[in-house]
Amino acid sequence: MSYTSSSEPGRTAAGKAAVGNPVVRPIRAADHLAFVRAQRSVSFLQTPAWARVKTEWRSESLGWFDGRGLVGAGLVLHRPVPRLDRFTLAYLAEGPVIDWSGEIGVWLDPLAAYLKEHGAFAIRLGPPVDTDSWSAAQVKEGIADPNIRRLTDMPGQAGDPVGARVSSTLKNAGWLPQNPEDGFGVGHPQFKYVVPLAGRTEDDVFKGMNQQWRRNIKKSAKEGVEVTVGDGGPEELKAFHDLYVHTAERDHFTPRPLHYFETMFAALSTEAPERIKLYLARHQGDLVAATILIRVGAHAVYAYGASATAKREVRGSNACQWAMIRDSLAAGCDVYDLRGITPTLDAGDPHVGLVQFKVGTGGRAVRYVGEWDLPLRPMVYRVFDLYMRRRGR
Repeated sequence: MSYTSSSEPGRTAAGKAAVGNPVVRPIRAADHLAFVRAQRSVSFLQTPAWARVKTEWRSESLGWFDGRGLVGAGLVLHRPVPRLDRFTLAYLAEGPVIDWSGEIGVWLDPLAAYLKEHGAFAIRLGPPVDTDSWSAAQVKEGIADPNIRRLTDMPGQAGDPVGARVSSTLKNAGWLPQNPEDGFGVGHPQFKYVVPLAGRTEDDVFKGMNQQWRRNIKKSAKEGVEVTVGDGGPEELKAFHDLYVHTAERDHFTPRPLHYFETMFAALSTEAPERIKLYLARHQGDLVAATILIRVGAHAVYAYGASATAKREVRGSNACQWAMIRDSLAAGCDVYDLRGITPTLDAGDPHVGLVQFKVGTGGRAVRYVGEWDLPLRPMVYRVFDLYMRRRGR
């Protein structure tokens, strides 16, 4: 691999100048968690607890060390190759947590060497840096314009300059982009919708929403919708899951089993009591909406949602969202992350409804660098790629 050097000085994930070339080696979950807690913002997919959620994959925590100690960390999930179980795809979702602003070869070269030595045929990672963004007003105008079909048909506002450099550097070093045209694939989405919170008040955020969202939030309160926050006890989770399955049947997606959510709440709440919360919106005793919020540091994520078909007029989903946004503000979060969207702005596309719902929050659509693969054993990687293509990835 050959990486283009940057003229900027290297900075660690914690924001201090790097010393020398880091080396990679396994770390204990406790050390990994301590590193995560020292960061301003980390994806929940890069916490050691997430390994206990993804039980079908082998996992390990890796650390980058320089002369001063631990300066980077990553959760690696190992996916075996069918009929070639001794080789794995090493997956770092929305990570690793390293300094992406400087010369990234000093971080990724030792990672590749370590993983290849320990049986990986390829690495897949998703740098947590963005390249472009579009305001709510731009997205709304794009949906209304029949000549615009995708976000990328409109000029975006400049994102983090690091993002463009990371993409170029990865491509030049032989990494392969894994970003499907519709924005969704087997990995995590390249396009997301986020509401900036840093430096804003509740009133600022509320006024930034569109008229329909403000009206719906006020209506839910007037109708007497009550939102409670729980830690995911058995009865609460069962109630959420029943509504979630109902939502899946209505909206035509495959729901996860109840056990998955039980495991998620047990793992994440054990790691940190504030990590995961369940929001339940009831109207006259009837559960009308339910959502899951995950927070790591200053990053709050709307992870899952469900809603009843009956009583939609009381706007339980808006009530849940507003409760989560308010709690994220109170916790000092920088961003409220509504997760993935497709880049479509075609009014005839069934996915555009989700875009319109999220646009109502007044935030912005963001394109990230996306996920990239580095083949370490090209022949095995080709077999894996063929297998994935045959099964529709």
